[in-house]
Amino acid sequence: MLPRGRPRALGAAALLLLLLLGFFLLGGHLASFPCALPPRVPPDGRPRGAAVRDPHPQEDHGGHNRSDCVLPRPLPPKCELLHVAIVCAGHKTSRDVITLVKSLLFYRKNPLHLHLVTDAVARNILETLFHTWMVPAVRVSFYDADELKPQVSWIPNKHYSGLYGLMKLVLPGALPPDLARVIVLDTDVTFAADIAELWALFAHFSDEQVIGLVENQSDWYLGNLWRNHKPWPALGRGFNTGVILLWLDRLRQAGWEQMWKLTATQELLTLPATSLADQDIFNAVIKGHPALVRPLPCVWNVQLSDHTLAERCYLEAADIKAVHWNSPKKLRVKNKHVEFFRNLYLTFLEHDGNLLRRELFGCPSPRPPEAERLQQALAQLDEEDACFEFRQQQLTVHRVHITFLPHEPPPPRPHDVTLVAQLSMDRLQMLEALCRHWPGPMSLALYLTDAEAQQFLRFVEASEVLSARQDVAYHVVYREGPLYPINQIRNVALAQALTPYVFLSDIDFLPAYSLYDYLRASIEQLELGSGRKAALVVPAFETLHYQFSFPSSKADLLALLDAGSVHTFRHHEWPRGHTPTDYARWREAQAPYRVQWAVDYEPYVVVPRDCPRYDPRFVGFGWNKVAHIMELDAQEYEFLVLPEAFTIHLPHTPSLDISRFRSSSTYRGCLQALKDEFLQDLSRHYGAAALKYLTALRQP
Repeated sequence: MLPRGRPRALGAAALLLLLLLGFFLLGGHLASFPCALPPRVPPDGRPRGAAVRDPHPQEDHGGHNRSDCVLPRPLPPKCELLHVAIVCAGHKTSRDVITLVKSLLFYRKNPLHLHLVTDAVARNILETLFHTWMVPAVRVSFYDADELKPQVSWIPNKHYSGLYGLMKLVLPGALPPDLARVIVLDTDVTFAADIAELWALFAHFSDEQVIGLVENQSDWYLGNLWRNHKPWPALGRGFNTGVILLWLDRLRQAGWEQMWKLTATQELLTLPATSLADQDIFNAVIKGHPALVRPLPCVWNVQLSDHTLAERCYLEAADIKAVHWNSPKKLRVKNKHVEFFRNLYLTFLEHDGNLLRRELFGCPSPRPPEAERLQQALAQLDEEDACFEFRQQQLTVHRVHITFLPHEPPPPRPHDVTLVAQLSMDRLQMLEALCRHWPGPMSLALYLTDAEAQQFLRFVEASEVLSARQDVAYHVVYREGPLYPINQIRNVALAQALTPYVFLSDIDFLPAYSLYDYLRASIEQLELGSGRKAALVVPAFETLHYQFSFPSSKADLLALLDAGSVHTFRHHEWPRGHTPTDYARWREAQAPYRVQWAVDYEPYVVVPRDCPRYDPRFVGFGWNKVAHIMELDAQEYEFLVLPEAFTIHLPHTPSLDISRFRSSSTYRGCLQALKDEFLQDLSRHYGAAALKYLTALRQP
């Protein structure tokens, strides 16, 4: 028998266990930092589990942090809006921001407001991206970095980030005055936990504390890295500013602007420049005002670099919250666990961003009007409709990342022409040849998954031909849906062309070597800039030979044509598409000549940049260019065939969509339905002028 008092004790213990279990199950609303356990490293060397440092480390007499047992901390309310600020400039940093944001969105359970301080390049990229990403419960505000530059341009800085590396100093004045708190992140941070846990640490600031930072994990501020190494002043090892909690209203009340400027001015009397940009100045201010800083748990800024001591943190930690790749060398850091961190980074680099378009259940957030209309249109679709996937694909809004790679816009010239085309991963090998044939600017849209976008990036960087071209703008349209949205992709490339005229081509065509110069001269001679509405037709040919000596002139082309090595484009399969070009006349022509529109005509043309866009309802294979040429004709463009111009189609395997078109009567029936709808819309828009199209199409 148990002693009489034992059941009561067991009942109390059971109640305590139930309370603890309930406390644990509320883990989605608690940020816990458990007591220390013996650290352990498994045989494979990858850090897993054990003790967590005190989130409020205090220095002992030996200068080391000690860990105490602390109670769990409540997370912010589920629907509280969390604010995050990021400074971003240029093409590469814009890509880094996207990876960072993916990691935030993957774990987050709260609405987010992103405050992005950008240059013009990054703003153009990120505005388009977030507009097309359409992530629920995410707001984005932009701030002009050029307006902030005068506030920091007086500070000499040797850091590779330049002036942008100093701009975190001016955030309290740049961000809205009613914004009280913000998390500030470097672009090379990857999250491995819910950012709400980090936000929760604001609740543990004392009344004096205004800046939350993690201790610096390198030896930089100890001043012993090399002879005569003289870093800026810092408390002990100093603090790293890759992750910062800023209590903005307190900073403003404390006179932050005067404080950091006075400190920087004084230190620059004896130091030539900052080496670590804003981090040097933050640390110098904290050295003089130590009460301002709130030390944060090291797991919120695990710093990976060539000389990191971060291992001391994460080997003692139960989990890692945020990894900071604080080195321009990124994944090449000298760290024996780098493969572990590399895999975390690559997870989000290649993660399908479409999967992050998820609602925050229980947190009502109004959709933008465009998203609301889209949702209503999708809800009205009939899933039993045989053409459901065509309807759905037309309504899909694809994420768009414009100028995915560094791009230098062409200098303004009155008759300049941009080659516009689209492609997918299976046509990537055609890019180098195209760059050799067309020396002018290009705007190319690529339909890729997130993982394929990284393969494309590596492909370009490894190519001497492609990496040398800064006048080629690549725009990634992220893959979503079963059908190839060809006209939507074309419209992205067309919208990003910066020259007055565009050559609307396809990626599997190689233009004549002289075509770029010839087109510019023709535009000038025909005085198209004077208001004349003309579409210049570039006659299209094809070869079936994979090994092919490209003709250097029209005379060489005619010889190949006569020898049977080259044919007029699709002369056997689809003669109606190009017959109106009148190739017999072209052989003898010495001057441009006018041709008339005809049913199914789809030439490759040069038109002004503000020409009609392609009709986005045409997805997959069929009628996508035909509809566009018909609309050019409806707007009274005259078609002028250029006598010395030509482009040649190269052989390749057929696309999935053309195979489906050929094999599926349902597919062909859906295409016919799209044609009928297009013609009805054309009649409504152009009235009696569109009757000729209906009449012509009814003729056998």
